[in-house]
Amino acid sequence: MRARQLQAGNRGVRRGKAAVSLDRSPPAKENNQTMISLSVPVYNEQDAILPLFEKVRTVMDRHGLPWEIIFVNDGSVDGSAEILDGLAAAHAMVKVVHFRRNFGQTAAMMAGFDFASGDIIIPMDGDGQNDPEDIPRMLARLDEGYEVCSGWRKDRQDNALQRNFPSIMANKLISAVSGVSLHDFGCSLKAYRAEVIKGVRLYGEMHRFLPIYAKWHGARISEIPVNHFARVSGKSKYGMERVLKVLLDLVTVKFLDKYMLKPMYLFGFCGLIFFAASLFFVLWTFYMRTMGYFFTSTPLPMMAVFSFMTGTICVLMGLLAEMITRTFYESQGKSIYIVRKTRNLSGEPEAR
Repeated sequence: MRARQLQAGNRGVRRGKAAVSLDRSPPAKENNQTMISLSVPVYNEQDAILPLFEKVRTVMDRHGLPWEIIFVNDGSVDGSAEILDGLAAAHAMVKVVHFRRNFGQTAAMMAGFDFASGDIIIPMDGDGQNDPEDIPRMLARLDEGYEVCSGWRKDRQDNALQRNFPSIMANKLISAVSGVSLHDFGCSLKAYRAEVIKGVRLYGEMHRFLPIYAKWHGARISEIPVNHFARVSGKSKYGMERVLKVLLDLVTVKFLDKYMLKPMYLFGFCGLIFFAASLFFVLWTFYMRTMGYFFTSTPLPMMAVFSFMTGTICVLMGLLAEMITRTFYESQGKSIYIVRKTRNLSGEPEAR
């Protein structure tokens, strides 16, 4: 039986146009060593998976700490699933999560966090543009007392007009609005101590705002320049439309930062503004009446009514948001992804 399993593992790996040696020794924590978990979302990256794994294995084995790598197959329709299963069959440190369909990078990253068992979690892209050689430098920065080390693609190898310029502007805006000063929120290569992202739930395109969530938990954040390679296989899944998504998500993050616990402060403030506007329009209407104008000759009475109604709606929405907030904190979180199957993992993710 064991011989057949090893043969199947070899066949699965060779489908990826390369062969790797078998390594069935599971990662283990000895003498309270720090466990490193790498999380890699994969979507149609069949040509990049094996080179990336070999680079990661070289770096992590040289570093000497126990480690694991969780590949999250985000509904790939090429040969990525077979290659990942072959790697999992050949290497115990390789964990694979297959989604039933494509749920997006944020969901895939969230799954990697959920299934990670390490003390330090390092997400990175599956397209080979991140350099695993930067990982030891990030770990060294965490050893200095930081909880988060963020990568900065200082010399980014992407299209300047389509990717780089919008990214620079978005990063400046996010830093200004959030108060977390980073050059590159969009760089996937970051290192987190597991405790600072426990319980964090991500939606939409929120993965780029993880350092902000960590800051809310009191984490100390550092940033280092990292290498960035030009894409050699596959194609980018992102376009200019992502800028709008980031801006809308930024509004959500700002709301969560300031008003998540007391949404009535926001809605109530807006309601008071409309009530004040309604009173202003009423006084203006009576003033116009003293000047000889009839109520029906100006739009001011209707503006007063609409302002009062809008203010009432804002207050009622604030009350409803307060009820939803309490329900949110008193109920269990719902996962944003569906797992079809796993490899070298138990059926349930580790509680975080």
